Amino acid sequence: MERNNLYPIFLKTSQLKVLIVGGGNVGLEKLTFLLKSSPDANVQLVSLSIMQEIMDFAKTANISIVKEVYDKKYLLGKHMVIACTDDVSINEKVYHDCRESNILVNVADNPPFCDFYMGGIVTKGNVKVAISTNGKSPTTAKRLRQFFEDVIPENIDDMVKNLNEYRKTIKGDFEEKVTALNKVTKSLIDKKKD
Repeated sequence: MERNNLYPIFLKTSQLKVLIVGGGNVGLEKLTFLLKSSPDANVQLVSLSIMQEIMDFAKTANISIVKEVYDKKYLLGKHMVIACTDDVSINEKVYHDCRESNILVNVADNPPFCDFYMGGIVTKGNVKVAISTNGKSPTTAKRLRQFFEDVIPENIDDMVKNLNEYRKTIKGDFEEKVTALNKVTKSLIDKKKD
């Protein structure tokens, strides 16, 4: 059986500089996905032609729009790049330019040209669950996201905040604190017996 060896991380995109290359439907999708999860993301979008929906979106978020053809100079200072033009050669050029500059890159719909994938995400307050299918099935990730949205209780954020306050009151070393918190949260995974 294959195994997903990706390492999941949660990025503070407000502190990173993200570049999206492409102003069409896929660019809109990637931008929407990013800003839904991280509304304070710091994004620059470069494309010669840009959909009106993206232009409208830019008015309400931290998005810088550049109406030009992609050039390597736009990578300067960037931490992460998403290439999603409808021109395979441009997307691959973005990939190779990023590799030369040690910048994380995702080329839409081209897994071999991706350092990371944008999986399904469920957010309820402070709780965020990310879902990956190793780039093999975005539809499965979408269905799993819908499943987790239904099963994670709406009041999970209240529990997280309460446990954070409780954690501050626990005495002892790290191991003792972990043991105490494990006891309190054990009921989350205990299956009810009929």
